[in-house]
Amino acid sequence: MIRRLLPFCLTAVLLYGCAGAKPSPPAPPVEMPVPPPPPVAPSEPPPALPEAPPEAPPKAPAVSPADKAFVDGMVALQEGRQERALELFSIAWKERPGHPGVSQEFDGALQALKKSGDAAYAQGKLEDAGKRWMATLRYINHPATKGKNTPFTRYDVQGQVDRLTAGLMDKGLLDYRKGNIEAAIADWKTILAYDPGNEEAAKHLKTATTQLENLKKLPPAK
Repeated sequence: MIRRLLPFCLTAVLLYGCAGAKPSPPAPPVEMPVPPPPPVAPSEPPPALPEAPPEAPPKAPAVSPADKAFVDGMVALQEGRQERALELFSIAWKERPGHPGVSQEFDGALQALKKSGDAAYAQGKLEDAGKRWMATLRYINHPATKGKNTPFTRYDVQGQVDRLTAGLMDKGLLDYRKGNIEAAIADWKTILAYDPGNEEAAKHLKTATTQLENLKKLPPAK
């Protein structure tokens, strides 16, 4: 009987041990270390756009030589330098024949020059009068005066110059005869100042100057 129970008891012990044994808890899952994120390279700023070059100011239209001469002539005219104004107007006309500004202003400047000569003569400024009348003669037949009603002619102005020269010539001879050699020299120099080609005045001036130098060499009278 014992032999019959032995296998039964062994079986019961095995079953009891299996039933009484508690199952071991499952091992917690192993956490894998999370690798750090790769370093982020500093972002480079976008390349700067090239600056646009500053806009150049608009260029003023080029002034032609004729217009520049005309403008300069108008400035001279406003300053009372009529002869210089006529000279510049003539340059403008040469560069651009028929220049409208010159055509409009030339005759007025010519009349102003003649008038200033008359005024100088009235004030006893004979050299200035002669110079301004001679300048009037140089420009009186300029093409820009064509068709203009100039209140005087070349003959009129030439007559004024001739009378001035004759008066100074006579005065110089009279001063010379009176022994006023220095006064005579001054008279003839005045003529040559506005009429350098006057041969008679140049001849008298040379004679008087030589005589004055000789007189200065003489010993003083005792």
